[in-house]
Amino acid sequence: MPAHSHDEATSLKQAIDHVPQGIAVFDAGLRLVSSNSRYNSLLALPEHLVKTGTPLFDIALFLSDRGDFGSGDAARLAIERINLLTASPTTVTQRLGNAGQTLEFHSSRLPDGGLVISFSDVTARVRAERELARMNQSLEQRVEERTAALRRVNAELESARAKADAANHDKTRFLAAASHDLLQPLNAARLYTSTLIERAKSTGLADLANSIEASLTAVEDIMGALLDISRIDSGALKPAPAPTAAQDLLKKIEVEFGPMARERNISLRIVATDAAVMIDRMLVGRIVQNLVSNAIKYTQPGGKVLVGLRRRGNRMRLDVVDTGIGFNKDQHRLLFAEFSRLERGARMAQGLGLGLSIVQRLVAALGLTLELDSKEGRGSRFSLFLPATRTLRATPEGNAAPAEASFGTLGLKVLCVDNERAIIEAMEGLLRHWGCDVRSALSLKQIDRERLLEGWYPDLVLMDYHLDQTSGLDAIEWLRHNLGGHLPAALVTADRSPAVRALAEERGIAVVTKPVKPAALRAAISGLANQSRSPAKRAG
Repeated sequence: MPAHSHDEATSLKQAIDHVPQGIAVFDAGLRLVSSNSRYNSLLALPEHLVKTGTPLFDIALFLSDRGDFGSGDAARLAIERINLLTASPTTVTQRLGNAGQTLEFHSSRLPDGGLVISFSDVTARVRAERELARMNQSLEQRVEERTAALRRVNAELESARAKADAANHDKTRFLAAASHDLLQPLNAARLYTSTLIERAKSTGLADLANSIEASLTAVEDIMGALLDISRIDSGALKPAPAPTAAQDLLKKIEVEFGPMARERNISLRIVATDAAVMIDRMLVGRIVQNLVSNAIKYTQPGGKVLVGLRRRGNRMRLDVVDTGIGFNKDQHRLLFAEFSRLERGARMAQGLGLGLSIVQRLVAALGLTLELDSKEGRGSRFSLFLPATRTLRATPEGNAAPAEASFGTLGLKVLCVDNERAIIEAMEGLLRHWGCDVRSALSLKQIDRERLLEGWYPDLVLMDYHLDQTSGLDAIEWLRHNLGGHLPAALVTADRSPAVRALAEERGIAVVTKPVKPAALRAAISGLANQSRSPAKRAG
């Protein structure tokens, strides 16, 4: 061997000896080729068993005799351990070491039939997982106590309705704490109704199904508005500004409100722009949605609504201008009060008067400026000032699949996990109507107990965020660990906080908010299906 090759081999051996994991390589005959010092010390192997050429069976027999594999016939236990490590191309196992520590083993078969085994001491992690499980049990008890407390608060609200300030405070606290439970049954109802609408097409039930859908949409809008107010007032919304193309914001407005404007015979004009702004896209989008929605609602048929941006110094002014009913200056404060509506506006459109209250709260939470100018009977202009920027980054929305994508003939295998049985049943009905092969579970334990994934590899996973024993994000990581690193997944959640969305994006997980809209679900599944077909998908 040339001197430099020998030096390289020595350097590599020294480097591997400093790796915190134990590593050993065996040839096709399962004889030891090389191992690092961590492997030898963690297993506490005698010197004669770490020599090149030592059979894996001899090592396993030594460990079995020592009691590492439990009680029983040593030779049989040794053979069972070797079979476990070599039965699959890759395996992950855990067992106790001779010093009582927890060891996690990863084994991989080499192309030439050899075997690589690496392992590490995961005692601290296992201890933390057990502590987390204990904390979850404690949390369940606290949740029950909190639920009982909420019932008591609700009873007190009935007797304190005349005290508006106190009632408003309790309402905010109640909604902030119970938003998930409030949206769960609404989500199930929306899914059931979507399936009913699809199946009732061209039948006498179509109008009834659409009426139910419209009523649920109205409930969802009211609930969403109330929850938005509660999150803002409780300080749960944490803005996360980022460079954003203003045109993306406007394009979404055009897609969302174009049909509504055409239905009311109102001209909606969106002025194109190449400006970039530094904003929290989701929260600013919510402001603009409310402003445009109000403009269309309170503009008579034949009227006009204009949305566009103008540069004003180092800021961009986003204008929403309409030719609607307008208002006078004396009505400004009344305009932004909850459950308050101008008399003429109340005659024109239904609602609870929450939209502009949400706008005012969001503007304050984001530290932005909102100006308004109006003349009664001639129209209004709402102007939102946004920080300008020159730096842009690619947005994930650019890669989103079209909402109308049809995938009924793709034969997708979809795994659904949600701790609410009604939601599982509704989701199954909708997905199967779209031609998907669906398997579902209430928890990871059920998946494991009923062996739902034996001989069946899902193309994608739809995972609830609030599971009984863990979070949906951790559950997806568990599935990826056991099924393969590339498993397209979407988090289905009523939690709309930026923190949850950011955590999901970091792990490459899409987010679908509850109550689930069929178009949004179709778009998410279509995007995940494209991931599933990508070259990065698992081998085989």
